[in-house]
Amino acid sequence: MSANLGALLKRLESRLAIQVYEVTDGLAQESSDGWNNAGTGHAGLCELSYTPAREPDGSVNVAKLIEIFEQFEHSKQFWSYAVASGMADRPQEFINPVAHLSFVHGADMVDFLQKRHAGMAAHHFFQGIEYSTDRATIARWAPLLVEGRDARVPIAATKVDGGTDVNFGAISRKLLAWLSRQERCGIASNHRVVDLKKSGGQWEVHAKNLNTGEVRANRAAFVFAGAGGGSLPLLQKSGIAEAKGLGGFPIGGQWLICDNPEIVARHQAKVYGQPLDAAPTMAVPHLDTRILDGKKTLLFGPFAAWTTKFLHKKGSVTDLPFSIRPDNFFTLVNVGLHNLDLVRYLVQQGTQSMQDRIDVLRVFYPTAKAEDWKLIDAGIRVQAIKKTEGKAGIVHYGTEVLTDAERMISALLGASPGASVSVNIVLDVVKKCFPHLLATSEGKARMSEMIPTWDLDIKRPENAARFREVNRGADEILQLR
Repeated sequence: MSANLGALLKRLESRLAIQVYEVTDGLAQESSDGWNNAGTGHAGLCELSYTPAREPDGSVNVAKLIEIFEQFEHSKQFWSYAVASGMADRPQEFINPVAHLSFVHGADMVDFLQKRHAGMAAHHFFQGIEYSTDRATIARWAPLLVEGRDARVPIAATKVDGGTDVNFGAISRKLLAWLSRQERCGIASNHRVVDLKKSGGQWEVHAKNLNTGEVRANRAAFVFAGAGGGSLPLLQKSGIAEAKGLGGFPIGGQWLICDNPEIVARHQAKVYGQPLDAAPTMAVPHLDTRILDGKKTLLFGPFAAWTTKFLHKKGSVTDLPFSIRPDNFFTLVNVGLHNLDLVRYLVQQGTQSMQDRIDVLRVFYPTAKAEDWKLIDAGIRVQAIKKTEGKAGIVHYGTEVLTDAERMISALLGASPGASVSVNIVLDVVKKCFPHLLATSEGKARMSEMIPTWDLDIKRPENAARFREVNRGADEILQLR
């Protein structure tokens, strides 16, 4: 989020001074890192959790899928502009074409997927989406799903060839490298922001050099906290009214990884399945092709893990207890009282054996062998906890940005769909906090160059031709066609 916002702002207004602080030794090493997320270019193509229920008439409402698809289009447009303008090179290092499949089993879920497909196929975003209940067809799409499966259980799948696998860490590092070369811009890794104070109509940002222990203050008119799980402590330090009552609920993640070249070669897709009972939306199981540093592997998960850390590499077990304040105490307590299924789920996930995880994998890949898979830790997602419609203790799984009334600070909160929609999210930050940059014809023209459909509703049928034109151009630059 910070990388995309910094690069977009600097392109929009070259005179801006921008300072980035990063707590790790390198850049984008926490949740953005390739191994710490699934790398799905979330466009609503395969994620069943974005259509969790049917309408009263039995149909499936696909409005959320359409919204997420448009948001990811903004990301692809900006990243293609970055490649075309020399801000980023070698797009295959951060984005690659991978088919997106939804896969279900059981009569009720087969019927659900058929209705979901019908809703999607009616919109121009999803033209070409395929649906099948035929085992031979599904086996051509993803053979590992079908081999050894009980033939008596009905199955179904949808397939979209236009899906992507994204290394969000790689694109972040490319954009930050470009930003570091610009005048009046700086990147300071191994620095932790230890305090935020308002002073004279600006922020006083206190950052500690973790190598030397020295703390320096920097002044800024605007602060963006794109720190993943670390955003909540920064918001609390800021003292803004909008952060009152806000809490965080960290959930760790783990993946099963397969490097066996014979197995890896037989699966070329991201396959999302049915939600697990009581699991958060980010924990819907999927079997994914991953392309990281030029190497193809398979990933399955995620498996949740209980943690009190807000960051994977630079977090502390005291993060959660130190985040508890008088204004959010009862909100946090209510999470435990009113989300007992989630608590039980986390306990169950944390006590699983390797064999338990392989058994879950075999729901997707019936003939999977334990010796072909290893378990690795993934990133930590901190779910925002806040009052919603007067109800305390709601675990909020979406991705949103909290901005203060003076529009002097914005912070990223939530988890899903996350990095995929980063450009759309930072575009909203620009609209809200830097409206003067878009108030002139020159500013609008610069934004249109970077994100051609930023001010056009490409969801509408009358804009379908424009969508196809821009989509085709971005895909060609990103080498996705």
